[in-house]
Amino acid sequence: MKRILIVDDDRTVRLSMGVMLRHCGFEPEAVDGAEAALASVRREAPSLILMDMNFSGATTGQDGLELLQRVRILCPETPVILMTAWGSIPLAVEGIRYGAFDFLTKPCSGPVLLQRIETALAMAEKGTSTAEKAFDRSAIVGRSAALTEILDTVRRIAPTDAPVLITGENGTGKELIAKAIHDNSRRRQGPFVMVNLGGISQSLFESEMFGHTKGAFTGAAGERKGRFELADKGTIFLDEIGDLDLNCQVKILRVLQQHTFEPLGDSRTRTVDIRVVCATNADLPAMLRERTFREDLFYRINAITLHLPPLRERREDIPLLINHFARLTETDRRPEFSSEAIAYLTRLPYPGNVRQLKNIVERSILMSEGAVISLDDIERDTRMGLSEPKPETASVNGMTLEEMERTAIENALKKHSGNITNAALELGITRQALYRKIEKYGLTTQTK
Repeated sequence: MKRILIVDDDRTVRLSMGVMLRHCGFEPEAVDGAEAALASVRREAPSLILMDMNFSGATTGQDGLELLQRVRILCPETPVILMTAWGSIPLAVEGIRYGAFDFLTKPCSGPVLLQRIETALAMAEKGTSTAEKAFDRSAIVGRSAALTEILDTVRRIAPTDAPVLITGENGTGKELIAKAIHDNSRRRQGPFVMVNLGGISQSLFESEMFGHTKGAFTGAAGERKGRFELADKGTIFLDEIGDLDLNCQVKILRVLQQHTFEPLGDSRTRTVDIRVVCATNADLPAMLRERTFREDLFYRINAITLHLPPLRERREDIPLLINHFARLTETDRRPEFSSEAIAYLTRLPYPGNVRQLKNIVERSILMSEGAVISLDDIERDTRMGLSEPKPETASVNGMTLEEMERTAIENALKKHSGNITNAALELGITRQALYRKIEKYGLTTQTK
């Protein structure tokens, strides 16, 4: 019988967890603090430890971190699951770095807790700790310190089921990071369902996300599974979650909290086993202050936050990305980029980030005729308001990146006579991102 140690200063929590674990065939032992916990592990290493982050009256979470480090010395092979309230989530993430297997936010349902316990015990039996697992980053190109730090965090948190929020500008690779989290998780054999929330109208939201039964509304000719049900036993990636209106935020919150929902036209509650990864380029803290994004939803989705740096902050990765995109370009020709062309591309401001670089590389290859793509070829193909100012111009005018970005947008709008779709395509960003930048810089789509 596997012994599970519960460390929590709340007597009610200790009793309820003890009863549930004993009913499921485990041998629970409940203690109320650090000294009793250390005495227990010194006597015999438990199979697993459920540890609260606060058990001395404080609310900083340091109690749990300190005990975790001492426990890891005494029984390094025992998996530890941290339990935390929202206010201690950043410290719980720090706990993952110190070697905790996973963490749960309070209150958590019995089925979710048991699922995490069974996963931790199974992985412990196989001897596959998070540090021992081979990390697959094959789809992500780059060696910069900023990217390496992000990937190190991904490696640590991927085996858990903790919700992740990925932030960053458009084109920085948020989808690739979400896929890496899935591919390195225990759910990698399950589905990876990507949903662009910004592309779903409010009227179709419930049908798309929760599904519907036959006859649920006019035109519902048959039953349809929603995105949450399609993601069962896998990961659901909710992109552009900052674009959700308040009404849809309320509808999605229950699924993220309880993993239950009802399809349109069906009163039966359905349960899904999913890991949730969200992404946005919006400033969610500012939206909280403006009351355009729900606080409870924000804390539900950002147990772990990963901020992807823009391409201009990891320029050392640009030559690697150029070679990568050149290999992926669908053409029989494989021209090489000259060193001058690569140096020039490395200096561009890239308001559209990696997506924009990919577009430039592909266009240059498809438009070139020789065996080598020269600086002249690149300059000709980037005369769309995106090219870097000549060094002497930059030194005279002292243009900042924002000024260069504004100029690029103005030129693209002029070239396409104010057509947002074509201008956004040329800039390598989405229509929504272009609208935001037009508003940011006080520009107009009317051209003279």
